[in-house]
Amino acid sequence: MPLPALRSLPALLPGVLVSAAALGGALAVNAAVPAVSAAVVAVVLGAALAGFGGARRRLLPGLRFVSRPVLRAAVVLLGLQVSVPQILGLGWQTVVVVVVATGVTFAVTPVAGRRLGVPPGASLLVATGVAVCGAAAIAAMHDSAGTEDDEAAAALAVVVLYGTGALLAIPLAASWLGLSPSQLAVWTGAAVHEVAQVAAIGAATGVLTTAVTVKLGRVLLLAPLVALVSYTGSHATPGRRLQDAHAGRAGLPADPPVRPARAPRGKAGRVAGVPLFVAGFVVMACVRGTGMVPDGVVAVAGQAANILLAAAMFGLGTGIDVRRLLRGGRTVLLGGIATGLVGGVSLAGVLLLV
Repeated sequence: MPLPALRSLPALLPGVLVSAAALGGALAVNAAVPAVSAAVVAVVLGAALAGFGGARRRLLPGLRFVSRPVLRAAVVLLGLQVSVPQILGLGWQTVVVVVVATGVTFAVTPVAGRRLGVPPGASLLVATGVAVCGAAAIAAMHDSAGTEDDEAAAALAVVVLYGTGALLAIPLAASWLGLSPSQLAVWTGAAVHEVAQVAAIGAATGVLTTAVTVKLGRVLLLAPLVALVSYTGSHATPGRRLQDAHAGRAGLPADPPVRPARAPRGKAGRVAGVPLFVAGFVVMACVRGTGMVPDGVVAVAGQAANILLAAAMFGLGTGIDVRRLLRGGRTVLLGGIATGLVGGVSLAGVLLLV
């Protein structure tokens, strides 16, 4: 957050307080239905608030704060959940399955999106959410690549839709195929979108620990993928998109468009072209890998990351045009293709290597 904003805390309070109230509701839903992440609930609440005209201009400073600096803090803390030694301890076969399935899905999905006529930003976010780790990956890529809020919402809808379907489809398919518990664990972690969904399947089938560890291997790939796109792509400002969306709903003129300049390498929140929050994610993963971080700290950091991510997603949701989102049938189809890719490639790898 810029220094002038730090001097304007009263201006932040309305938006922050509304975000806190929505966060409480999202956490309550998540507690009742653990397979539904608080982040997904929060973005729905944000879109609902915007749709009913409740996102007023006076809320904007606080909403901008939770949709950018808070999001970046959440991604940094997420790095502490990733233990590289534990992931490598699963064996090279599992690592190969995760890397190939993630890489193929991330590379092929935007190509399929172009064939379907899906906007490039939406294709990128669907690819990221399905290939890596659902809502957290979508939010991180959205912030770094400068995609539209509606595109992020459409990608989140895809993750929820197909991830929820996986809660039934993966165990049934594994039983039909006669997969061993270790094969089921690797396939679940390598193919299912959200960590919460992986945990739900793992708990129901007795493979919780291994499945979640495999999933965190995919989370680790978030950093290089975001860094790659950030280094080669454009960097629009989410705060500007959010401000313009609210201005349009209020009947006010949006600020004149400004062409975003690429940040100089090593300056303006970037290190050698890589966003600082992505570098922070890598540092936290390396710190966790030393084995010096107490389990209690890791648990608290994980809870804090989930809370901050949910707050950020509420801020993002308030900039969504629901009517535009409902016209995104091709994006849903693309999500099905991406889900089939990550599921099919990872299953083939499991059958061949695990």
